[in-house]
Amino acid sequence: MKDILLSYAAYNIWANGKMIEVLKKLPESQLDHETGNSFGSLRKTAYHMWDAESLWYQRLHLTEQAVKPTDSFEGSFQDACHLWQEQSQLFLEWVKKATPLKLEHVVAYYDTRKQYGKSTVIEILMQVFNHATYHRGQLVTMLRQAGINKIPVTDYSEFAKNRKL
Repeated sequence: MKDILLSYAAYNIWANGKMIEVLKKLPESQLDHETGNSFGSLRKTAYHMWDAESLWYQRLHLTEQAVKPTDSFEGSFQDACHLWQEQSQLFLEWVKKATPLKLEHVVAYYDTRKQYGKSTVIEILMQVFNHATYHRGQLVTMLRQAGINKIPVTDYSEFAKNRKL
């Protein structure tokens, strides 16, 4: 199981990085153009992805009151992308150090709607990685709607065939 989680953590970094490369080249007007999707704009979707990774990471560390980093963030979009990538890297480092027992640990938390939940660490990690995949798909759609045609492939199979084992 740990090998799969390590692979998905590395994939998450790689795929987020591919999307970030595209997003960082866009003007502010395109980043903030309202599209009607789940979070409204490319920037808001990227910020949501960063927030979600951060919240789940804080929950893994048993933070009593997890906070979204974007609630107090005042930097540039470039800065946000850098911090988001650092957050993704923290998951990989965490998984590298995790023991099999730690991966089975049950974490209790309150979600953003103040609802109580419990999940194993494995379930949390799979949620993080699948959530990011879902929203990268939304980013692709929004980029295409914005007329951007050079969008990298971020499928897991693309990652797997090109990574060095």
